[in-house]
Formats: sequence, structure tokens, C-alpha cells
Amino acid sequence: MNYRPLFTATLFVSLSPLYAEDPASVSDAGRWSKERVQSERPAVVTPPGHTTAAKPGAAPSDALVFFDGTNLSKWKGKGKDGSDAPQWLVKDGHFEVKRGTGTVQTRDQVEGDCQWHIEWCTPAEVKGNSQGRGNSGVFIGGYPEVQVLDSFQNDTYPDGQASSLYKKSVALVNASRGPGQWQTYDIICIREKKGADGKVIQPGSITVLHNGIVTQFAVQEGGKQASGGLQLQDHGNPVRYRNIWARKLVVPTVAAPGK
Repeated sequence: MNYRPLFTATLFVSLSPLYAEDPASVSDAGRWSKERVQSERPAVVTPPGHTTAAKPGAAPSDALVFFDGTNLSKWKGKGKDGSDAPQWLVKDGHFEVKRGTGTVQTRDQVEGDCQWHIEWCTPAEVKGNSQGRGNSGVFIGGYPEVQVLDSFQNDTYPDGQASSLYKKSVALVNASRGPGQWQTYDIICIREKKGADGKVIQPGSITVLHNGIVTQFAVQEGGKQASGGLQLQDHGNPVRYRNIWARKLVVPTVAAPGK
């Protein structure tokens, strides 16, 4: 497999007040024209916690928010009455797996390359071991499962621990926090790109950051679909989730070697 850095996003906007008023004042010895400085400026995105009004873990300004702590209106599952209303429990700003009710998934999909942010927490009271301890999973349309598991001082097979691509790719490191502590996944999904002749010029890939640490880097698994939603697994353990959002990315295509 070829592993290449694929997730430097470039967005295009007009001048922002956050930059100097005169584009020429930031040119680099004529290397950047006034027009290029203005047209190729990265978009300004307010990061989480940027303002005092922002709560910890708030989504960035350009995010598509799928769970804000209040309800599961943007999700579907298996309702007791035959509807598609999810049966997982919502309380105190998070939602929790309700054993036996099945998976839940987002009603909407995200087109193209994207970043998903998911916060999750395994039970503070430790029960079971290996795959029987704080087990759930994150499925993004067209990609392998990103395993959710209490992997803190809990041995299991390597491609089944937290942030592994389940039975596909072992995590680079174990970055797990202890039971009952909130953890984060930031997942970068790069979709397969084809040229005008229909041949693949860039394979799909997935990169995972677990608690801010890279645990999967540009692994070429999945990404053949043009879009995908998010699905969370009911594995019978009361795993919690909160603050789930996605960002669309505009990522330059990087052709495979020899193309």
C-alpha cells in the first residue's frame, strides 16, 4: 500500500478582517501576487473554545453538528412502535447505548472528503475483559469499523483494540484514557478519486487521531463510496457518546506514483 499525507485542506474565500488589509503587505518578495494572496487565502474557521461563550468541546464554526447534547432528531434506529426513532438514552448532554436496541445512524450523509469528530466514554465501573469491556464501534460509510473499546490496561488481539480498524489495521499506539473518562476520535476520510478515463488516480484512505494522537495514518481501506453517514454500534455495553460533528474538506488530489 502507498501511504501519503492526504489531509491538508485548502478552502478559498475573500479577504477576512483577521488578516492585513493590504494583501501586498504579506507578499513574499514578489512570489505571491496581490491577486493570489487574496484568492488563495485559507478560510477562517473558529476552533472549539475560541471564545469565552463557547462551551468545552463545542464544534468549530464550519461543522455539521449531529449531536449537540439535547436529542437524537438527526439519528435513526429501531423504534419500539415500528418507527425509525432511536431508542438509545439521552441525558446530561450525552447519549448512551441501550442494550438490545441495535445500532443508530445519522439520517444525513456527508459528501466527499470529510473530518468526523466523535467523543465517547466507556463505563467507569469495569466489567469483563478483552472484547467484553466497553465495546462499541464507529462505522463511517464505506470504511472499516473504528473500534471503540476500553483498552486501558485491558489486553485483547491487536487489531481489536481501541482505534484499530477492526480486523484490518492495528493502531500505531494505544492512546486510551482510563475507564469513565471522555475520549475523542478525529477521523479523516479521503474518498477515492478517478481521472477522466475512469481509472483511480488516488485511492481512498482513513486517518484516525485518538485523544489527539495519530493511531492510523492514511490507511488505504475503503473510501470507494462518494459519501457516507455515521453509524454507532450496540455491542451490549453502556458506552456513551457526545459532541458529534463533521466538516467537509476540499483536499487537493494527490496522484499515485507513476500516474
